[in-house]
Amino acid sequence: MDFSFPKLILKPSPLPFFLSVFQAKRQGRHNHRCSKWNAIITGAASGIGEATARLFASHGATVVIADIQDELGSAVAASIGVDNCSYVHCDVTEEAQVESAVRYAVSKHGRLDIMFSNAGLAFISPSILELDLGDFDKVMSVNVRGTAAALKHAGRAMVAAGIRGSIICTGSIASFQSGNGPAGYVASKHAVLGLVRAAAADLGQHGIRVNCVSPSGVATPLCCGAAGMTPEEVEQLTASISSLKGAVFKVNHVAAAALFLASEESGFISGHNLIIDGGSTVVNSTFLQIFEQASIGA
Repeated sequence: MDFSFPKLILKPSPLPFFLSVFQAKRQGRHNHRCSKWNAIITGAASGIGEATARLFASHGATVVIADIQDELGSAVAASIGVDNCSYVHCDVTEEAQVESAVRYAVSKHGRLDIMFSNAGLAFISPSILELDLGDFDKVMSVNVRGTAAALKHAGRAMVAAGIRGSIICTGSIASFQSGNGPAGYVASKHAVLGLVRAAAADLGQHGIRVNCVSPSGVATPLCCGAAGMTPEEVEQLTASISSLKGAVFKVNHVAAAALFLASEESGFISGHNLIIDGGSTVVNSTFLQIFEQASIGA
């Protein structure tokens, strides 16, 4: 009986060719993930907003920086380039100024595709027992009222123009967990997440996605100023509580998350709270320390 097998004729696989084409398309798309899109970023004169404005512009978006720091915001816009970025004064606690910033973007660029509601405020209060209600009102006005105004007027502009856009709001790990800031700040970020989820339901009817980016402590002027720490000290503190070792948390990490949520790559994601914390909130560090001490003692 003949058990020999027929001779195999091997032909070059077309897979490498298709992979190379796919890779080239992906690289091209990634180089222009926001090509021809128009965005507003509040609080973009520094910190997370500035990093995101620069990243969006590098991926082809036209960006309007909306902030109250006129000199700094204008300088950032100029450094990005007048063809890709402009500055408008906007105090997010004043609804009329938010509405005006949206009108400015639409009149200048014809449409609004992305709103990144990022302006924020924080005060240090050691305990609810010492809570200054004046400071509480200021934090709620910027963080919550400002977010609501951005959602409202960006949503209106997108719906009116039939734009299936993306709205991103800056939250915090304080949006779902206490102990990461004073009572007023924690309350405000819980409210921001609530607004995002409510708006995702309302605006989803028009094809508009609404999401949240929630970082842990990152070395921005806001964070450093509120904590009374240097950028290096903030980075060291964040690294010490993160379960992801060997990485240093930077504003660029948050900007990259915002870019993902703005781009078509997140086209079926809405109402999501994207946590950027190096795994710190999913690990019980207290128990880890107990186990480590027990193992050392053993």
